[in-house]
Amino acid sequence: MPKDIKYIDSVMLVDKRILFRVDYNVSLSEDRTIADDERIVQSLPSIKRLYPKNKLILVSHLDRPRKRDPKLSLVVVVKRLQKYLPGVKISLVPDFLSKNKEIFEEQKNGEILVLENIRFYPGEENNDSEFAKHLASLADVYVNDAFAVCHRAAASVVGVPKLLPSYGGLLLKKEVEMIKKVIKNPKKPLVAIIGGAKISTKINLIGHLTEIADYVLLGGGLANVFFLAQGHNIGKSICEYELVEKARQLLFAASARQTAIVLPTDVLVGDAENREKGGEIRKVSEISDGEAILDIGPETKAQFGSIIARAKTIIWNGPVGYFENPLFKQGTDFIYYSIAHNPEAISIVGGGDTIAAISNKEYLGKITHISTGGGAMLEFIENGTLPGIKALE
Repeated sequence: MPKDIKYIDSVMLVDKRILFRVDYNVSLSEDRTIADDERIVQSLPSIKRLYPKNKLILVSHLDRPRKRDPKLSLVVVVKRLQKYLPGVKISLVPDFLSKNKEIFEEQKNGEILVLENIRFYPGEENNDSEFAKHLASLADVYVNDAFAVCHRAAASVVGVPKLLPSYGGLLLKKEVEMIKKVIKNPKKPLVAIIGGAKISTKINLIGHLTEIADYVLLGGGLANVFFLAQGHNIGKSICEYELVEKARQLLFAASARQTAIVLPTDVLVGDAENREKGGEIRKVSEISDGEAILDIGPETKAQFGSIIARAKTIIWNGPVGYFENPLFKQGTDFIYYSIAHNPEAISIVGGGDTIAAISNKEYLGKITHISTGGGAMLEFIENGTLPGIKALE
């Protein structure tokens, strides 16, 4: 578990130059406009606490550029941030490493500078110590409010805190405290629902969940590995075949711990690209060679729904079907509605795909906590801390 971190609501920061790590890795539409600005909105409480009496220098990445790419400039982010902070002077710094330092020297309290996409610089992902020093030289204080990147050992996440007095932001505090509460002292029964296409990124987490959860419900592509481990045919469904033996071991370990790993008993099979014809229902034991599993079936929905209805703590990460085709997102929507309609449970939902996959957002207010980080949330549950959190301790 993390040691104590100092957060910005426990200190008085005045007249400081603050390097402020945020997560503005927003989703963009095909025309390069922002499709979802929730990550910008989530950063506003921390910004509003700090900016009137300090000089803020915001640091974020956008996507995974290999080199400088105008299509991945933070200019769209600056425009959107300006909409939420209409009276504030906000400027984009195209290259903070250039010799033109006047923009920093002339910055006044209450003004915000946004550094251009930090992943335009190779030193960021390499956690280059000289690059971290350049970043740290811009400020007196460092604040991390980017929980979603705390599992990355990047210069702006773990390098800079070694060089400056460092604090956590309000969003980071909310994430850490909520997830700690769930994994340290959960109300029982604890139900975890894990979906998504790949199991390789979640296999260790599933193993850890079998130690703390009462039920682990599995869906999506990752469930196919477990079907194979049980001896079922999965046809031409996606699968990471090299992990079948590991899945077999997990099923054995879970039964020894009296944790129920619950797999779908029926599924929808069909053509992922066909948006006209819905899938056909099959028992898991009746899938033929040419068929592909694309969603959970009605019998599985009923079983999953009854387990979720009895839960007192719920963790959900990952869609349980091929949600990119609306015909195969009904299982994922069903999971969402089941969680939203259990008012007795503390619920944590995380992962960009999970939120993107649900059709009707109106029940989001009924979820206790929507985590901004998918990978970070999973690693935090698995390991009890993250590199970016350790760096603040």
